[in-house]
Amino acid sequence: MLDIKFVRENPEIVKENMRKKFQDNKLPLVDEVLELDLENRAIKQEVEALRAERNKLSKQIGGLMAKGEKDEAEKIKAQIAAEAERVDALSEREKAVEERIKVIMMTIPNIIDPSVPIGKDDSENVEVEKFGEPLVPDFEIPYHTDIMESFDGIDLESARKVAGNGFYYLMGDIARLHSAVLTYARDFMIGRGFKYCIPPFMIRSNVVTGVMSFAEMDAMMYKIEGEDLYLIGTSEHSMIGKFIDTVNKEETLPQTLTSYSPCFRKEKGAHGIEERGVYRIHQFEKQEMIVVCKPEESPMWFDKLWQNTVDLFRSMDIPVRTLECCSGDLADLKVKSVDVEAWSPRQKKYFEVGSCSNLSDAQARRLGIRVVSEDGKKYFAHTLNNTVAAPPRMLIAFLENNLQADGTVNIPEVLWPYMGGTKKLVPTKNK
Repeated sequence: MLDIKFVRENPEIVKENMRKKFQDNKLPLVDEVLELDLENRAIKQEVEALRAERNKLSKQIGGLMAKGEKDEAEKIKAQIAAEAERVDALSEREKAVEERIKVIMMTIPNIIDPSVPIGKDDSENVEVEKFGEPLVPDFEIPYHTDIMESFDGIDLESARKVAGNGFYYLMGDIARLHSAVLTYARDFMIGRGFKYCIPPFMIRSNVVTGVMSFAEMDAMMYKIEGEDLYLIGTSEHSMIGKFIDTVNKEETLPQTLTSYSPCFRKEKGAHGIEERGVYRIHQFEKQEMIVVCKPEESPMWFDKLWQNTVDLFRSMDIPVRTLECCSGDLADLKVKSVDVEAWSPRQKKYFEVGSCSNLSDAQARRLGIRVVSEDGKKYFAHTLNNTVAAPPRMLIAFLENNLQADGTVNIPEVLWPYMGGTKKLVPTKNK
């Protein structure tokens, strides 16, 4: 969320930013919020003047009564009463105006970083760098659920009966591999100096609106009926929410946390939930990383975060690339974002396995996350987040890139301790 003062002083910059994000439909909101801001400030001035006048007149009543000038005193009382009614009316209007200003300010997109490429949607994202050699083996790679089924490792049919499409049962070696990857990802991030945390898996509405745009909220979040609680779509939500309404001393920053959680997403507007696959699903588990830092440090942390994900995948022999998200693909709170995509030898292309974002002070402004310097100056922190690993999507890349011609799957050395020393998965049909 932008500062209203910034919008007031830079309306054309805000409008041009909307055009770069191809959100011309929001352009009228800038003029509307400026008119409301002007009205709001005028209301405050009038209310302040009326209250000052009331205090002045109130002091006169006692003197007039002491002099026996009751008629004059009653006139002043009537004037005070009339002005009190005016103050009440203005206060009601002020409340309505400020609520509308808040809604608009939470709808106006954040100012994107100058380095962000301009494009309408994810088809215009720009490749930055490749890591590892994307290979295509000389044998056919089955669909990922077929690989899992060869290990008796997935049951989608039973999951559909229990919960519907977009859910799954993972079993045996595949379930163990799933847990091993998450545990390794946890330890990998702890090794990078991040503090491990398991957060609440439900959050209140004020946290939801603090961490994401209205459009994201509608497309993603499951609400708990009858309660002011939502299931989290990613642990980033509750991790950033941990700092709500706090004033943090500069010397305590940066706060670098890595968290595990289940994630729940409606996937509203997605291109259909695959009935057979586990690429786009309603429930999954994830290791996440977040940073709360000083504004001048957020570009440095942005590069560190996506590099962590690249390094994690490369340690498991999975080729990846980074993709700079274009303006039209950026959610409204983000100023810059890089997707990490893993190589799929079956599809002969890359697919998204993680996303790293710098949100500048947008979330901090919404949630009231402040920093105080040694000289007492207060300002809003910057927040960043990035995916460490999100199986089972990550398992697709893992299985395809480590599959052998005989149907076995090699386990990279870094995962051996997490797999009880197992170095190779053997299909049940060959046991």
